[in-house]
Amino acid sequence: MAKWTPKHEAPEPLEGPVVATITGGTILWFVLFLVQLPFYGWFSDHGHTWWIWTCLAGGALGLIGVWYVRGRDAALKRAAAATPAD
Repeated sequence: MAKWTPKHEAPEPLEGPVVATITGGTILWFVLFLVQLPFYGWFSDHGHTWWIWTCLAGGALGLIGVWYVRGRDAALKRAAAATPAD
């Protein structure tokens, strides 16, 4: 079997508002948790309490993601400042 070789170089990765995107997603997870919390009894009766805890876990993991992308963004800015402009 022949080894696959790319016909062209891969494009540069797209950079966008990563911190804002992750923060928005984290807020959304926490809002979903808070909106479902008053209906805990209904979720419990129907065996769907995992929906509530999934939203809480998504929010908690989102906080880790916010911490990570803020550090990444700061490191990218430091690296850009250290590199002389062409």
